[in-house]
Amino acid sequence: MSSSDVLVVGAGPTGLTLALQAHEHGTTVRVVDRRSEAFRRSRAMIVHSRTLECLRPLGVTAALLDRADGSPRAQLHLGSRFVDVKLGEAAMRGTAYPHLTMVRQADVEEVLREALRRRGVEVEWGVELDALDVVDERARATLSGARGHELVTPRYVVGCDGPTSRVRNTAGIAWEGGPYRQEIVLADLELEADLTPDVLHVVAGRTGLLFLFALGEGATWRLLGTRPARDGDQPYGQPGEAVAVAEVQALIDDAGLEARVREMPWSAQVRLQHRVARRFRHGPLFLAGDAAHTHSPAAAQGMNTGIIDAVNLGWKLAYADHARPALLDSYDRERRPAARQALALTHTVFFAEASTHPLPQLLRGTVLPLLAPLLPVILRQPHAMAAVVTLLSQPWVRYPGSALSVTDGFLARGPRPGDRLPDRVVTCAGRQARLHDLTASPGVHLLLAREAERTELDRLGPRVTVHRIDSWSGTGVTAVRPDGHVGYRSARSAHALTDWLDLVGAI
Repeated sequence: MSSSDVLVVGAGPTGLTLALQAHEHGTTVRVVDRRSEAFRRSRAMIVHSRTLECLRPLGVTAALLDRADGSPRAQLHLGSRFVDVKLGEAAMRGTAYPHLTMVRQADVEEVLREALRRRGVEVEWGVELDALDVVDERARATLSGARGHELVTPRYVVGCDGPTSRVRNTAGIAWEGGPYRQEIVLADLELEADLTPDVLHVVAGRTGLLFLFALGEGATWRLLGTRPARDGDQPYGQPGEAVAVAEVQALIDDAGLEARVREMPWSAQVRLQHRVARRFRHGPLFLAGDAAHTHSPAAAQGMNTGIIDAVNLGWKLAYADHARPALLDSYDRERRPAARQALALTHTVFFAEASTHPLPQLLRGTVLPLLAPLLPVILRQPHAMAAVVTLLSQPWVRYPGSALSVTDGFLARGPRPGDRLPDRVVTCAGRQARLHDLTASPGVHLLLAREAERTELDRLGPRVTVHRIDSWSGTGVTAVRPDGHVGYRSARSAHALTDWLDLVGAI
């Protein structure tokens, strides 16, 4: 097998996205996974709007939406009452994806694998990372598989190999945090119950929330429930031993749902922990996704945060040869704070969902059922649902202190460097377009105000695309990074633009 610039260890959503982002920005990639085959049971079921935005320039968003429930509905079971929630009417503003999108992790992986396959990159199954070290600032890895052992020397190795990451352990990076007192039970079920089909059912019981997704892979329903953690030695975050039908039925009964388990072709207990790696980079070794941070499945942050890690890192690895050292250094400095914020959100939501503390038990078992008559009125308010969906889509992900966030002169209004580029309607080349339509291709995008000078911008090379925004007055220039964040802004001219493009390796 020929060498590559980037060796990706792990072919989950994070690793596949990382490989696709790096490849699309001009570097060679190789993806290995110790699993013998692609299929595994999905642990994630929701993709947030910001994640779809990040994936759009890679050309996979439409395929994901084809497999998704784009107008999801939920029923909240609160004691003897239930409340209908139309999640597809959340109506977030400023995005082409204004609501929660329900799609199985297995479908996400299949779409990403197919995108890589079309580009000539095949995942190598049954290939394990046996040894890894750094010699003269270059990675050296020993791989083993059906064809024996192989020594490779990629420029970079990215560990997307989950909470037990071999890359992280080899790099000697501390894994800070601890276990939860609760664990997750997953099961694919056929139920004898009077449940509305094709709807997410959320049952609020005193012992915790119970979720029934109409996205089972071996049966109609996928159950997710919580219970006090049992003793075990299986790896955290990975499906472990099967759970007895009686134990799953007990979860359903304790939640107060009138349903009987008729068939259960698959189940697993999953031990949970909350941890963040002390750093996300050690020389040419990088961590992303669950190898860098892991937490409970509350608020559906795990897969989404890992994909955004990958989109942030992939283009930087591809541009690094032409960039200054600050480009690769920025990955840890941007993504570790974002991971800690995601962990704080999941920790808070999981406490409300699953804690046996008297306060959340009181809220789930008594207060919420009492408020049930008022909830339809509250949930019909579009701003209320939009606020929740927006929060889950990580609006806090901003990089204002990054070395890549450069302001030239005074900015009176508009997005600041480090912010996500807003998806506004503008006029470009005599027609109306959304900003995210203009930037929906790999590379750096320059947005020029109406009077901005274009001198020499046409000779910047293939990594830079220039757009004249006729509806923006003045002489300002905005540079948008390949991950959709503003990198550079000047309200007066492109005075320091060339320096910024050189900083990130775009020229």
